[in-house]
Amino acid sequence: MKHLIACLLLGFTFTQLLAQELNCKVSIIKEASLEVNSTELEIFKELELVLTELMNNTQWTKDQFKTEERINCNIQLQINKIPTPGTYSGAIQIQASRPVFNSNYNTLLFNFRDEDLGFSYARNTLINYTPNQYRDNLSSTMAFYAYFMLGMDYDSFSSKGGTKYFNECQQIVSNAQNSGAPGWKSSEQGKRNRFWLVDNIMQAAFEPLRECNFSYHRNGMDQMFEDKVKGKKALYDALSKLTPVVQVRPNSPNVVNYLLCKRDELKKILSDSELKEKTDFVTLLKRIDPSNSSIYQEILE
Repeated sequence: MKHLIACLLLGFTFTQLLAQELNCKVSIIKEASLEVNSTELEIFKELELVLTELMNNTQWTKDQFKTEERINCNIQLQINKIPTPGTYSGAIQIQASRPVFNSNYNTLLFNFRDEDLGFSYARNTLINYTPNQYRDNLSSTMAFYAYFMLGMDYDSFSSKGGTKYFNECQQIVSNAQNSGAPGWKSSEQGKRNRFWLVDNIMQAAFEPLRECNFSYHRNGMDQMFEDKVKGKKALYDALSKLTPVVQVRPNSPNVVNYLLCKRDELKKILSDSELKEKTDFVTLLKRIDPSNSSIYQEILE
């Protein structure tokens, strides 16, 4: 155990020098009713270090990132069951943000809860991801979300700039098809798993969502602190692009997730707007996300 921790700490120091793409905080919690012994709690702490090492020390792209350019993200694994010693199941929550130009503000890019977490882990084991290969479910799941966060981030800086990283996600999904692990197949109940998350984003029907992501951030948020009027108009125009997606794929996890990231932000941005501008935004948001109309109504209060 001491040897493993020493290796991990050495890796963290090396990461600080190289400044890889992600600045990821990993935490592991247990479901409240799940009883675990002290050994399991120690395993959870060890696994937090191992996964932090994986996310922050892996070079996911060929690009060079400055320390301040890293993608800030939080990943929380919730353990609900321990079917047998060394095997775990539960859920994983992923959040990622990106900085806004000329400010110290970070805007939320991705906020997703995956209910199909299942993996095995033995003490004193390092977890590594090997491209184009399925080694185990935990490394594949973590790599999938690393690349998905990168795809969303790159899309927010250039039109469809994240395509290569979404392609990596699709390859991970393909490699996992025969694993028997949950969350990777189109045939599973519901359409909120990893298969559909990336399959949707790569379909032509969802191109307006990717265009919205780019326009919202580059033309809207990144201009907000220089010209707030112009920035807010760009936000409205960007969100309007979601209309055809909602008409074809209502309640898709991709659109629902995207708007979840922006609700509180929009409420703050519009707090000093005139009533007409607030009303225009609220009308649009209710149209593209009708299930959360009551939340958007608060913008008018």
